[in-house]
Amino acid sequence: MKEEQQWQAGINTHENAIFSCFGGASNTGITSGLACLEVVKELGLQKAAIMCLGGLPTSVKPVLGKTRAAKKIITVDGCPFECSRKIVEQAGFKPISIVLTRDIGMKKKGLSEDIGREIKGVMEYISDDEVKKAKELIVSTIMNE
Repeated sequence: MKEEQQWQAGINTHENAIFSCFGGASNTGITSGLACLEVVKELGLQKAAIMCLGGLPTSVKPVLGKTRAAKKIITVDGCPFECSRKIVEQAGFKPISIVLTRDIGMKKKGLSEDIGREIKGVMEYISDDEVKKAKELIVSTIMNE
């Protein structure tokens, strides 16, 4: 079996680290995740990458190293709980915080509200316009020096 190459200091990495809430139980968390994916698609992996949020509290060395090497660390949370910001800060980093309910005026809707009724598809809770607004805010945050 081939030995897996590990990232280490000095190896090229992404310029900006994005940590996103992908909270699948609400429209805001799903929008956060989709917007971050759109950012990476638009800017490319050299400019921005979505990092593994779970890698911070579990001390995954490549995640910690790439985060330390990033020019900017950005957290994108859907709601005021700000879970991703809190996890990043507890790991010792000072992120730029984006909260979709605060920064683009989203209203949070729990997908569980429809459990037991006629359940809709996930994308019926998502607004393309809100994904676009969130993506534009994240891109602007990355591009502004």
